[in-house]
Amino acid sequence: MIPHRLLPLSASFFLAASIFAGHAQAAPEEVLTDIRNRTDAVEQQLITWRRDIHQHPELGGQETRTAALVAEHLRELGMEVQTEVGRTGVVGILKGGQPGPTVALRADMDALPIEEPDGLPFASQATGTYFGDETPVMHACGHDAHTAMLMAAAEVLTEMKDNLPGTVMFIFQPAEEGSSLVRPGEGKSWGAELMLEEGLFKDHKPEAIFAVHVMPGKAGSLSWRTGASLASSDMLEINVNGKQGHGGMPWNTVDPIVASAQVIMGLQPVVSRKANLTKSPAVVTIGSVHGGSGPNIVPERVEMTGTIRTYDEDVRAQVGRDIKTSAEKIAESAGATAEVSIIPMYPPTVNDADLVEMMAPVLEQVAESGTSQAPLQGAAEDFAFYAQEVPGFYFFLGVTPPDQDPAEAAPNHNPEFFVHEEALVVGARAMASMAVSYLHQSEE
Repeated sequence: MIPHRLLPLSASFFLAASIFAGHAQAAPEEVLTDIRNRTDAVEQQLITWRRDIHQHPELGGQETRTAALVAEHLRELGMEVQTEVGRTGVVGILKGGQPGPTVALRADMDALPIEEPDGLPFASQATGTYFGDETPVMHACGHDAHTAMLMAAAEVLTEMKDNLPGTVMFIFQPAEEGSSLVRPGEGKSWGAELMLEEGLFKDHKPEAIFAVHVMPGKAGSLSWRTGASLASSDMLEINVNGKQGHGGMPWNTVDPIVASAQVIMGLQPVVSRKANLTKSPAVVTIGSVHGGSGPNIVPERVEMTGTIRTYDEDVRAQVGRDIKTSAEKIAESAGATAEVSIIPMYPPTVNDADLVEMMAPVLEQVAESGTSQAPLQGAAEDFAFYAQEVPGFYFFLGVTPPDQDPAEAAPNHNPEFFVHEEALVVGARAMASMAVSYLHQSEE
C-alpha cells in the first residue's frame, strides 16, 4: 500500500474518504473549482454583509436584527427556514437534487459587551442590555464574519443544489458567548445546547457538522487539530465564611480574607500535583475576589469566582472534586467554612479523527496561505454540544492583515481585534467545499 503522505492530493483525498465511508467518492476536482469560482463571485456581497452585521452587533439571545437578515436571505434562496430556534436561532434546509446524507454548517451570530474604538467607517455605535445594564456592544470575536461567510456559502450551494447528493443544514446560532439574559447556574440553557433541546436534530439529523472561527493568523491560512481542540469551561464559585470583628483584635474573629488567600494558594497543587497532565492540560484561575468593607474590619465573608479548563472529561471531573475538597478542608483548618459551586458551561470541543482525516485534504486545497496544526486553545466553544451528538470538525481561519505579524495582532475579545476581509472568501469556500465533499460520498 502506498503511504498516505506520498499520495498526490487527489489520491490522498480519495483514500481519506474511503477510510471514512467505505470506498466513498469525494467531490470531483471540477466541483471544487466551481465552488472556488462561485465564492469569488459572491465575495463583495460577503464583505457587505459582514460590515452591516459588524455595524449592528447584538448580544447573546437578542440577535433579532441579525436573525431577520439571515432568514430573509435564506428564504430568498428558496430554502425551508426555521426561526426562533433556541430563542433567536435560524436554520435553513437546502435539499439537493439527488438523494444522499445530511451535513450541517454552523455559524454563531452574537457579539460582546465591549466598546469599539473609532477608526472603521462601519464601526459599531450600538448599545445593548447585558443582564439589565446598558453597555456598548462590539463584534470583537468575529462572529459577524462567521455569519457572513455562511450566508455566502448558502448562496453558493443553492446555485449548485440540483447536483448536490444530499441535504445541507445551515445553522445560525445565537448566544455562543453566553446569554445576556440567562445567568449561569439558573438552570436554563442557551446557544447550541438550547437549540438541541428544542429539537434541532429531530427532523434533520446531520451525519457530520463543520464550523470555522476567525483568529489571528496569516490571512487566508487554515489550521486545525485532531481530537480535543478547545477546552471545557466550568464556572467556579467559592464563598469563604468566617466571623466578623475588629481588625485591631483579629484573635476575636475568624478571618475569611486570610482563609481565602490560603484557599487560592492551595488550589495550585490541584493542577500541579493532582491532575494527570499527561492526559490533559488543566487550568484553574481565580478571576475575582470580593470581601470586606473597611480597613479595620475583618469581614464575615469573601466571595471568589473563577474558571476551570480541561480537555478530557475524566480530568475535568477529577479537578472539580479536588477543588471542592481542597477549598473546604483548607477553610476548615483556618476555622472558617467554604461553599464551593462548580457550574458546568461547555464540554471540550473534540474533532472527530475520521472526519478530520477525510476533510483535511479539502482544506489543504482551498487554503490560500497554507495550513498547519492548530495549538490547543484555552478558549471554550459550545460547538462542543453538536460534536457530542454527531461527528464534528472545528477549524480556524487566519485573518491578520498581510503587513502585520500575527503574533502581535490583537486577540479575539479585544477591542482592537481586526479582520482582514479579503481572507473571508477562504472561509466561505472552505465551508462550501467541505459540505459538497462530504455529500459526494457514495457507498459501493
